[in-house]
This record gives sequence, C-alpha cells and structure tokens, in this order.
Amino acid sequence: MVMASFILSAFGCGNKSSKQNDNTAANDGQKVLVAYFSATGTTEAVAKSIAEATGGDFFEIEPVKEYSSADLNWNDKKSRSTLEMNDKKSRPEISSKVEDIAKYDVVFLGYPIWWYTAPRIINTFLEQYDFSGKRIVLFATSGGSGFENSITDLQPSAPNATIEEGEILNGNPSVQKVKEWTDKILSTK
Repeated sequence: MVMASFILSAFGCGNKSSKQNDNTAANDGQKVLVAYFSATGTTEAVAKSIAEATGGDFFEIEPVKEYSSADLNWNDKKSRSTLEMNDKKSRPEISSKVEDIAKYDVVFLGYPIWWYTAPRIINTFLEQYDFSGKRIVLFATSGGSGFENSITDLQPSAPNATIEEGEILNGNPSVQKVKEWTDKILSTK
C-alpha cells in the first residue's frame, strides 16, 4: 500500500508558479505560507486548496533537477529517489527561495510520503531559513501510510520551530473539509 502511494504521488510535476495573497483577516491576523513539494501534481492540488482556504501565500518547492519517472522508480535500488531516501544527509537543491520568510506566522508544509517520511528536499527547504518561533503544520498525500517518521526526521532541520502533524489529504478533499481543518489549525495558537 505504501509503495502504491509512492507510485501515485511520484510521477509528474505541477504548475511552477506561486501565488501571493493578503488575507490575514481570515486567519485571525496570522500570515500564512503554504509551501509544498509535488512530484506528480497530487500534493500541489491539495496545497492550492489550502492556500485558497487560508488566503495564504503559495510557494512550490522545486528541485533544480526535476525528477523523471526513472528517478522516482522505488523498485530500482539505484534510482535517484531511492538513493536520496537511503542517505539521511542528502539535500536535493531547490531552484528558488521564499522572499521574506520572517513575515509568516504559520507555514503549511506539504509533500508526498516517501518511505514513511518526507522527501529529503523538505529538509533542504527547512534548512534554508530561520523558522524560530514559527508553527509548521505538515500535510501530505499518501496511498496508505501516515506521517510515521516525518516530525522526527524534520525537527532537526528546523530546531526552533514547532512542527505539528497535520493531515493526510488524499484524493480530492472537498473545499469544505480543507476549510474546516485549516480553520481549526488557525484558531489554535
């Protein structure tokens, strides 16, 4: 089931644009960033829903070198993704940066679950910024596994942030479901 989830969320890439909103009133005065990595577009679709529900800014974590189908072949022990996931120090390079991370209070951080955790590019993203005092709420797509090791694996990359397990949002969650979840998150500080 985990491997099926990897296959479903591993092939293809999404839109390369970012969206900026200024809707802090809907967030109880909190400035929100929705940052995500999506190898297939699945996680991107969920990220767009979260950005819409929160009025948050939208940022795609894009690798400098895009993942090909061969790179994402979890059956190949020498594929790029397998090698990265087997090397806890691997940090795939990211092609762009968030302009002013300091202005955000809450970061919704999304990714497909790979090998029971976040892809190493998420560690790269976290290590590029100072997240001191910020809330990082995880969301993910997966065919069957949960967050398992995500918080443990990500916390050292953002040691002064509060990383929270959020939701696995598979399929096409309704706007209402996403809005209820994000409202609940943003109402607890």
